[in-house]
Amino acid sequence: METNATALFDKAIEKLREANDELCRPEEDVVAPVVCKNSQEAILNYLKGYLMANSVSPVEGESLDRLYEKCRSINPHFDKINLSGLECDVHVESRFCNGAESQSRCFNIADSLDSFFREERIIR
Repeated sequence: METNATALFDKAIEKLREANDELCRPEEDVVAPVVCKNSQEAILNYLKGYLMANSVSPVEGESLDRLYEKCRSINPHFDKINLSGLECDVHVESRFCNGAESQSRCFNIADSLDSFFREERIIR
């Protein structure tokens, strides 16, 4: 499972970079759904990767909230991460973004997870 976790962490980092690259474009050129989708995929991959690194197989189609709760039950320090304001459904294809506030919140959560994982030395 460790190899799968590493692959998920790598994918999460890649998606976070893609979201950041989109945000670095001129404001009028930023495509909000791209930022949100990449950020949400990063969050999903971070959480699934953490579970797999701890020998827990995530259930396909599980909500981000449920994945987060499972991670929190393993490591109470996950309380540092606030998922409130993340407005997404269980299925990636149905996720959408309604403006700059949503895209910013999605990105900030993904970035917070990245920072948390580095602080906890889960990823380097």
